[in-house]
Amino acid sequence: MTKNFLNRFLLLFFLFISIGANGQKVRYKDLFGLLSTKQFESAEPFLKKYLKENDDFPNAFLFMGMIFQEKAAKMDVLKQTSMAVTTMDSAIIFFDKAFKTIDERDVRKNKEYYQAYNRRDLRTGEFGVKLSDIQFDVESRIKGLKERIDNVKMVRYFFTLSDSLYKKSQSLFSVLQKEFPTERQLYLRAEDETMKKLSTLAMRFDSCVKAFESYKSSVTSLGRMGYNQAITLLPINDFKNDGVSPSDFFEDDLRLWDYKKFADKARQVIEKEIIPMRSHLVTYDIEINKLRERLNKDSVSVRSDLTKLIDVLLYEQLKRHDPEPLPMELFSMKTADLEYRSILLEHRRLKDSSDLHLQLRLLETESKYLQKLDSISTKLAAEDIDQEAIDYGYFVTNAYSNTIVLHSYVRGLKEFAGREKRRLTEELAKRQEGLNWIVDGADSIPLKPGYSERRFKPLLVAEENYTVGLNFRDSSNADGYLYSITPSRKPQLKVTFPVDKNSFRQSALPVTKALTYSDANGQVFYVLIVREKQAKDKYPVTLAKIYRSDGLAWSNNYSIGFIPNMISLKPETSELTVKSDTEQLVIDKNGKLVK
Repeated sequence: MTKNFLNRFLLLFFLFISIGANGQKVRYKDLFGLLSTKQFESAEPFLKKYLKENDDFPNAFLFMGMIFQEKAAKMDVLKQTSMAVTTMDSAIIFFDKAFKTIDERDVRKNKEYYQAYNRRDLRTGEFGVKLSDIQFDVESRIKGLKERIDNVKMVRYFFTLSDSLYKKSQSLFSVLQKEFPTERQLYLRAEDETMKKLSTLAMRFDSCVKAFESYKSSVTSLGRMGYNQAITLLPINDFKNDGVSPSDFFEDDLRLWDYKKFADKARQVIEKEIIPMRSHLVTYDIEINKLRERLNKDSVSVRSDLTKLIDVLLYEQLKRHDPEPLPMELFSMKTADLEYRSILLEHRRLKDSSDLHLQLRLLETESKYLQKLDSISTKLAAEDIDQEAIDYGYFVTNAYSNTIVLHSYVRGLKEFAGREKRRLTEELAKRQEGLNWIVDGADSIPLKPGYSERRFKPLLVAEENYTVGLNFRDSSNADGYLYSITPSRKPQLKVTFPVDKNSFRQSALPVTKALTYSDANGQVFYVLIVREKQAKDKYPVTLAKIYRSDGLAWSNNYSIGFIPNMISLKPETSELTVKSDTEQLVIDKNGKLVK
């Protein structure tokens, strides 16, 4: 047991004895032992009882003021603000009563109660208690309490203001979260009202931080008060999930979402990028429409102008905020339409060409451009344009009036692409089919065995050069033929020559083949038709010599002892060698066998 505790215990013991001996009355001299040792918590109930019975004792007023002053100093000024102020007001009231009632007579009469003010007189050197010292102390206490009340109210005001502004900032941020599904859509859909909210959010949070700084500054006037908060600002990186967790302003580690930084960034993006981009989108659309008008009015291709018009910067700017921006899809569709219509105009002067290969290349090129238009328009038509248009309200309104018009425009181009696709598919099939035939008046000569007609049976096709076969007037009467193959599929060279009627019937086609030879300039042709089935131990063959300029020179039938697989010409003698892997024979330039 400590000495202080023992003294306190004895004082309380004798005080209770005194109260009991005097019929529950408190004697001040007994109570003063607790007061003089500042055991205010123990003394308070007795002093209150004493004052209730004795309302004219100045020293009691003085100590009651001290008790309230000390109680207020121990209170939590943030959580017990009203109680602390009320307690300090009570202290002031008692100090004021003490100031007004303590006089020279009271000091002389109750000098033992004012020993705390016992001082040496600097003039006389004697110790004593002066009324002026007491009054100065009481006045100082009153002044200090009034200042502390003001400071406590100020601290509480700035603390409450900071906390309130933060909650309002968080509430406003929650409104933005509910209004916009993503941060990207916050940027793209932002209007004047959104900008006002962002400005308010930035100012409100800035005011919150400044109020907190004022709170921290005003706290220094109160001394140690049990709080030492420090703000840690948290960045809002995830618009949908960040910024919603609450903060406790009573915690020392005060973690606040940085709404000002978020709002300032959003406003800057909207002001510096989104708003200018909106106008740019409308301007870009207008420029594309001007090219469409020029194409329709002047019937000229605008493909080169489209290349100059392409705005890569605008596209990259949009992609930063939207991976598949609706305006760029629309621009791609519109430019694809112009490219396709332009290529049709460019090809128009070539449409009269008889070159089937050229016509096919033109159609394939047109199909490539059309495929682009068809792909984009089909994709757009399948998208939820009404939903996507919300992100680009300014553009849709200024370029298309409303989404109804936009839907109609997309649907129109998709239907146009569908019609053109069917037309080009038919034309492509027709042109590709045309490459498989030579047209000679009313006759069509096939260039593939699978396309054989009743009359013309191809035996050999030298691609894009010539074809050789048999033309059957009936099943047992055939003539050999050679047709040159031209891009127009109208032959420049066509020659018919007789063959061995008995050997080359339709029934022998499965075992009939042709071998050919032509010089480097394509002026002389040798055609050898062979039946790979023997007749009287020999293989029937027909050999024809043809000049490009004069047509058929001669045609002879032979029976040979082997199946030839190659023919070649000696230029110096004009002799033709017909051979297999093991045998050969030679025919002179007039068609006679050389022995």
